[in-house]
Amino acid sequence: MVQLDSDLTARLSSLSRQGLLRELRRVDSPQSVQIRIAGTTLLNFSSNDYLGLANHPRLKSAAVEAIEKYGAGGGASRLICGSLKPHHELEESLASFKGTAAALSFSSGYAAAIGMICALMRKEDVIILDQLIHASIIDAARLCGAKLEIFPHNDLNHLKELLQISKQARGKVAKPHRRSPASPLNSSVGSSRTLIITESIFSMDGDRAPLREIVGLKEKYGAWLMLDEAHATGLYGPRHRGIADELGVSDQIEIQMGTLGKALGAAGGYICGSRPLIDYLINRARPFIFSTAPVPAAVAAAKAAIGVAQSAEGDSRRKALWARVSQLVKGTDIKISPGKSPIIPFIIGNEVEAIRVAAGLRDCGIFVPAIRYPTVARNKARLRLTLSAAHTSSDVRKLSAALAKMNHNTLPLAGH
Repeated sequence: MVQLDSDLTARLSSLSRQGLLRELRRVDSPQSVQIRIAGTTLLNFSSNDYLGLANHPRLKSAAVEAIEKYGAGGGASRLICGSLKPHHELEESLASFKGTAAALSFSSGYAAAIGMICALMRKEDVIILDQLIHASIIDAARLCGAKLEIFPHNDLNHLKELLQISKQARGKVAKPHRRSPASPLNSSVGSSRTLIITESIFSMDGDRAPLREIVGLKEKYGAWLMLDEAHATGLYGPRHRGIADELGVSDQIEIQMGTLGKALGAAGGYICGSRPLIDYLINRARPFIFSTAPVPAAVAAAKAAIGVAQSAEGDSRRKALWARVSQLVKGTDIKISPGKSPIIPFIIGNEVEAIRVAAGLRDCGIFVPAIRYPTVARNKARLRLTLSAAHTSSDVRKLSAALAKMNHNTLPLAGH
């Protein structure tokens, strides 16, 4: 015990010297644009609660009702006796919302990524990832044993080269993929396959994948595409499904992934796709098979959130969100990528300096923790500013003033 603690203390000291030590901050309030930490109420510009639904009365009411009807826990895995009515209702709502034949919910987005990729891909297969893809997908790609290829962020030329090499290795003739676009299991079992995985809105930079072009490449070279819409679901497109909906390419994407804990304000992850895909996951996705079912309260809250996101109130909240984003961009010198996003990175670089600036903002009554390695690359530390529909114009003005103060009084901050 003494030797272990001594070794771990040395490791923690090393992390601290590098500006990489993390700590849990106890929050004594509901998730909102104002949170209470250590007895102080702070303006929160760090949450993924983009539509302000995490503390919404409709979601809380649905959660309470589910507890009263179905109890506090699932009791067992869903393949034993834990597949409660709320789980099925959520998945029906998800499939309808996303316009797919079926859906499967998981306890988290991380579990959804691990379950999906490790169930589908084998060691003879190839996975091609964007360099800035979420850590859960990188972990899943490594864990499944498939050959892993990475292309520079949004670099279509490099992606094309990797697809050409992969197709040549499979010995296939270059031609458009003609099978059902949402049925990745309708192919011969013995042949190797290539899976491209990207996010639609990238979690740390807030920029977009060139999705229409990626769809064209995967069709040309006979690959499958898995799209993570975690930071886009509920925000984009005529039916608010995400960037694929906005671009009209949803029907050409085999696997749609997302989370229930961001714009939808609840908790959990999901996979949407064809009926064979979901049936296969039920049989082969280990995080699904070997986990106790998600608690009824979270599942019911997520279903209620889908309803709010599709309603007139959802439209009003999206309008408010984009108004606050526009206000912040106009009120600062932050450079952003083309296309609106609730994620605005304020790049600082050095990890220690990022911690210092975050502390300065907290002294101004604003909570934006520093984002550091390994969440982002070394010397790419930043403040990851996120806006919510629940923020007011006054909130954003206060943030803009605090950022200007930090820029003037502490160090020159480099915009993204």
